[in-house]
Amino acid sequence: MAELIALYVCGVVALLAAVRCLAEKETYLKLPYLNVMNFAVAGIIVLLIDHPLSLLAGIAYFVGSTLEANAIASAKAGGVKHD
Repeated sequence: MAELIALYVCGVVALLAAVRCLAEKETYLKLPYLNVMNFAVAGIIVLLIDHPLSLLAGIAYFVGSTLEANAIASAKAGGVKHD
């Protein structure tokens, strides 16, 4: 029962973060909501899949999505500046 509560909490957090991310117009202000959504989806993956490798799948999803969000932020900021 407790793991269902955790699953529902992660689902609600992911849904609220997705709605806020879609509603926000400024790209830089979307990124924190995107990261919160990534945390929640990684938690959902770990809670839903009943296998020892589910933790590895959740970690892989979170790392990949965080790198993607950082790449978006870097590209929006103008990329790497060379002197």
